[in-house]
Amino acid sequence: MSDGMLDMTELRELVLADEIDTVIVAFPDMQGRLTGKRVSARLFVEEVAAHGAECCNYLLAVDVEMNTVDGYAMSSWATGYGDMVMTPDPATMRRIPWLPGTALVLADLSTTGGDPVVAAPRTILRRQIDRLAERGLVPFVGTELEFMVFDNSYREAWAKRYHDLTPATDYNIDYAMLASTRMEPLLRDIRRGMTGAGMYCEGVKGECNLGQQEIAFRYDHALVTCDNHTIYRNGAKEIADRHGKSLTFMAKFDEREGNSCHIHISLRADDDTAVFADGAAPDGMSPMFRHFVAGILASLRELTLFCAPNINSYKRFVDGSFAPTAIAWGMDNRTCALRVVGHGAGMRVECRAPGGDVNQYLAVAALIAAGLDGVDRELPLPEIASGNAYAGPAERLPTTLAEAADLFAGSRLAAEAFGSEVVEHYLNNARVELAAYGSAVTDWERVRGFERL
Repeated sequence: MSDGMLDMTELRELVLADEIDTVIVAFPDMQGRLTGKRVSARLFVEEVAAHGAECCNYLLAVDVEMNTVDGYAMSSWATGYGDMVMTPDPATMRRIPWLPGTALVLADLSTTGGDPVVAAPRTILRRQIDRLAERGLVPFVGTELEFMVFDNSYREAWAKRYHDLTPATDYNIDYAMLASTRMEPLLRDIRRGMTGAGMYCEGVKGECNLGQQEIAFRYDHALVTCDNHTIYRNGAKEIADRHGKSLTFMAKFDEREGNSCHIHISLRADDDTAVFADGAAPDGMSPMFRHFVAGILASLRELTLFCAPNINSYKRFVDGSFAPTAIAWGMDNRTCALRVVGHGAGMRVECRAPGGDVNQYLAVAALIAAGLDGVDRELPLPEIASGNAYAGPAERLPTTLAEAADLFAGSRLAAEAFGSEVVEHYLNNARVELAAYGSAVTDWERVRGFERL
């Protein structure tokens, strides 16, 4: 097994040696957060590994603050908030080095009758991966997740209502070594922790905002990358907490640069042949790749809800901010929503629309569905954007969650690729967020209106 990864034989030996006493059984929820329970390692080995563990089905039918809300078909007061089953995926089992005596395994969700929970993010992505497999294709993905570090602990930040926090640096530190070194004890622990949890950490770099960093990981199969992403996002916060610091992945913390999550995707044939590259073509792009990129361009507006799922996500889409606004493509052009990079077997498309708050399972599922639609319909690739796409004529990404939800509701592709149950489930999630935001009174309103209006 890879460093940090475990099979059942290894886990049993570690449990007998009293090196592992706890197993976290968890799944990604609608927000991509780790949700589940800790079970004794002995119970896991004797029962849970084979039969799964139960949890309340409301865990895919609550808001961000875990409030029960109306509108979900799968879970409600009317249906009694019954159980669903977490079935461990043994391929995901690993040590969690920053938690003593602990292993973790991700689970797939089913009803107590054995049917898959179709609205579960991991299930949604699996369905799109299966569609590729029917065509003899395998998706490979890399996610580039940015975050901002603060010298305040999470509990301090909460008590301060996230006001007047102290960033870990005082100025733009994009690629800077000196100021980033201040955070290196934390960043090193995160990198080493993720390596010990079976991930291939490539490195870390400073970003533009105060205290902003990006830790990069090696690309992998789409499901593996998305699983690792969830474990990393959760673990980085836990490690920061142990350092008395906090970090956030929210898309837009302040009026400076937001946190992005650029997603790189490529396909290979099931014999590992690169299908996106064509050495004979002037631009190196195969016909399949051209159709795939064309499909994403054609459907990105209507599937933006899966790339930008929150109110705050849309604050990031600002011209000239390195976050995209134009639905255009270019060769190594960071002003476009889609940036084609690499060559040969490494040729891929980078979608720059998602922010750090993205549920990566949903975003990758959307990119596969849109790309496949382009391949199936042999969509022609629009003209390449040259120069500044912010100033060009290309169609724009939605600018609010409400607009994105309306586009998603009317999307032919969303209905065909994901099914009506999934579409309605995530539309309800958007409606819940919009209603909560619409009833909130913000600091911006108080500052402008308390005395002067």
